[in-house]
Amino acid sequence: MSHALSPRPMRAEAGQPLRGTVSVPGDKSISHRALILGLLAVGETRVTGLLEGEDVLRTADAARALGATVEHLGPGAWRVRGMGIGTLLEPANTLDFGNAGTGSRLMMGVIGGHPIRATFDGDASLRKRPMGRILDPLRKMGVEVMSAAAGDRVPLTIRGARETIPITYETPVASAQIKSAVLFCGLNAPGETTVIETEASRDHTEKMLAFFGAELQVAAHGPHGRKVTLKGQPSLQPRPIVVPADPSSAAFPIVAALVTPGSEIVVKSVMMNPLRTGLLITLKEMGADIVELDSREEGGETVADLRVRHSALTGVNVPAERAPSMIDEYPVLAVAAAFATGETRMNGLQELRVKESDRLAAVADGLATNGVEHRIAGDDLIVSGSGKPAPGGGVVATHMDHRIAMSFLVMGLASTKPVGVDDVSFIATSFPDFLPLMARLGGRIV
Repeated sequence: MSHALSPRPMRAEAGQPLRGTVSVPGDKSISHRALILGLLAVGETRVTGLLEGEDVLRTADAARALGATVEHLGPGAWRVRGMGIGTLLEPANTLDFGNAGTGSRLMMGVIGGHPIRATFDGDASLRKRPMGRILDPLRKMGVEVMSAAAGDRVPLTIRGARETIPITYETPVASAQIKSAVLFCGLNAPGETTVIETEASRDHTEKMLAFFGAELQVAAHGPHGRKVTLKGQPSLQPRPIVVPADPSSAAFPIVAALVTPGSEIVVKSVMMNPLRTGLLITLKEMGADIVELDSREEGGETVADLRVRHSALTGVNVPAERAPSMIDEYPVLAVAAAFATGETRMNGLQELRVKESDRLAAVADGLATNGVEHRIAGDDLIVSGSGKPAPGGGVVATHMDHRIAMSFLVMGLASTKPVGVDDVSFIATSFPDFLPLMARLGGRIV
């Protein structure tokens, strides 16, 4: 299926302070869901600010294959004409999701609620990622897994339920992908489908389903969890979607400014959903000078412009229960920790082992390659900083992981010696404008 691009090694070098005002791409999680809900609504959904990275474009292709009309109207502007729940067409060809774990897993739930057959595949990285945690609840809902690679991995073929069974399901880990797959499958089930989380994951699916007219109830479950109950077989109505800036993408220029002396930048319209702000909370605990400007509502989410200034950071203890709100930001947090004074302990990072790469191992290897003192204790990562620039000087193996590549390029913008990465090709999956954006701020990446 997807073929790897020729590797594009690059390196980042320390130079001038970072200055300027920038906008980062639209949120990847919301972009995937906007296309999916446009597919499942009856009529025309307009989306502005859509992330046009490779992962999201694969979801757009899948929506077309399932019967939606999906049109690109201009930069970030898209139109989706959906046919409604229960009317999806069986795709004529394999759905190739490339590197898109979110798109593939959410679409398994969508297709699982319809009596159609579909084959999922992707690139070498996606073929390593476990799908069993998605397929397990879908099987309970009547989905048949007709074939799969070892360990319930892609390529795999499913046949959706002829009559979808509503279930109550407690997720084994805090995962918005598991929760969303079950809820999307439950859309075509009679009765109520309930998902219980002991640790609340990002809530974009619940918010957007309600915005499109679905009937849901969200209640607290224990000290940190949530119980989401969806009434099946709604008629979803198309709604305009404004996609806010992705906090996971904003993390890279934010940390770059914090560790590069003399820097001051503003990142525009960053989503401030409390289930996505774990990195900002942590950086502020470390002493980061980050100020929220012009907080406002856009497209159902609170957004703010963030002014960021170079700061002297101090190591902190990051509690495990914060992980769901910053699961994609740990690699760049580890970079920030390399410049801090003292020890930063990031607890409970087991979910990093099943991302685009084993991110915990990849981050540790990148730190070692660049002379940063660290250790792994179980599923915890401990980084010891000296309060001085990270040594640098290494070339990091990215393992086809966009966030590993961007994180260590950020390190190189302020380290004593340049930092290289073996491939920047996969940055396009989530942040196609990363390299020119950093250049506009004054960063040197060559």
